[in-house]
Amino acid sequence: MQVPPSLINSLAGLKGFNEEAFKRVHSSGRQVTSIRFNPAKLNGGSAATLFDGNLDGKIPWSSNGYYLTSRPSFTLDPLFHAGAYYVQEASSMFLEEAIKQMADLTKPLRILDLCAAPGGKSTLIQSVISEKSLLVSNEVIKTRVNVLTENITRWGGSNVIVTNNYPKDFQRMPEFFDLVIVDAPCSGSGLFRKDPKAINEWSEQQVEQCSRRQQSILADILPALKEGGLLIYSTCSFSKEENEEICDWFIKNYRLSSVSYQIRPEWNIIETVSPEKNAYGYRFYPDKLKGEGFFIAAFKKEKLDNEFRKEATAKGGSEKVTSKEIEVAKPWLKSGGDFFLIKHNEELFAIPIHLEKDLMVIRSVLYIKKAGVKLGTIIRDELIPAHELALSTIISPFIPAIVIDKETALQYLRRQEIKVDSDSKGWALLSHRQLNLGWIKALTNRVNNYYPKSWRILNK
Repeated sequence: MQVPPSLINSLAGLKGFNEEAFKRVHSSGRQVTSIRFNPAKLNGGSAATLFDGNLDGKIPWSSNGYYLTSRPSFTLDPLFHAGAYYVQEASSMFLEEAIKQMADLTKPLRILDLCAAPGGKSTLIQSVISEKSLLVSNEVIKTRVNVLTENITRWGGSNVIVTNNYPKDFQRMPEFFDLVIVDAPCSGSGLFRKDPKAINEWSEQQVEQCSRRQQSILADILPALKEGGLLIYSTCSFSKEENEEICDWFIKNYRLSSVSYQIRPEWNIIETVSPEKNAYGYRFYPDKLKGEGFFIAAFKKEKLDNEFRKEATAKGGSEKVTSKEIEVAKPWLKSGGDFFLIKHNEELFAIPIHLEKDLMVIRSVLYIKKAGVKLGTIIRDELIPAHELALSTIISPFIPAIVIDKETALQYLRRQEIKVDSDSKGWALLSHRQLNLGWIKALTNRVNNYYPKSWRILNK
């Protein structure tokens, strides 16, 4: 693998950059595979048992992140489809440490993951915030928001709202969020080892275009951040134009202060300061640590005294949910009293009760792709359960479940006909290694497979 000479030249003189070591690690062909387990779905079990000895040590800045000795076929692992873990690049998992050092996670927070697809950072955030907190996971590109929605659904949390909006749209919600994460679109030089094709797409012109786009995104989203609130900015680029120079631009143009992190020496993360405003940034070089290229920085929005603040207010309401519909739905939930139910296009959704007001505000100003957990549709006083409910962490433990082996699980995930050992009739969960995969309906002479057609495994 040949790193573009113009990139090498642009990095000369940057703190932590070692040209020989940088070239050597990129030409080595070495691949690092890492995953992050879902603590809400481990059920107290050991993460090591899920991978049968394929773990290769813990990621030091992640409570649930692990390296793997080799890359298995995740597509053919039912546990992946059940949301037991997420395949995520190790360096980017530092976001957990960043949030923990910056925010009081015992308090209810409103958090926005602005550029969220495919969902790695959103699932990470959902795992570390409190149940009383709200995560808004946004993606502007319509095709990518579908992938984001799938991954959020697999993760199973109920305190997440997925939106499909431009950054400037959030200006309709002034000072709404306590914490904003901007994992900005970038030139991608930090992922050359992971995706060698990205080398052919990289250019100095692309770096300049990305830098301008990053400035636009940050300027557009800042009004939605509370005064005293925190913004985390990150890229998977090595270029200073997308990193330290963005930090300088941001502080020069807005009332912000830089926030530093406590970094352990053994992590080999390089702390830098921007040339003009001495803003702190943190570089991850693949020749110094077990991960890909990454940059992260944080800012605090300064408070202004005696300034009028306009808060976003809710407009309109939800379709009415009848008392009978509530009665039908509640037995499907682990704790029915902790949720309020809304109806949209005849489909029923469950949202944590303390987030009702926030949801009403968001739905009045943004386009929502997914909110809380879709329970299903009630027809003739019976709930036709949705796949989201099966994968959620709020489903009642008393719903009938049928335990299946891996071969049957893969047949189910391919949406093929399956046979199960059960005398019961009606709706039932399929469970593999204590994790729900989805719904079947057992009839007299057959079993109907209700795995979503668009999610089915296509390869053999």
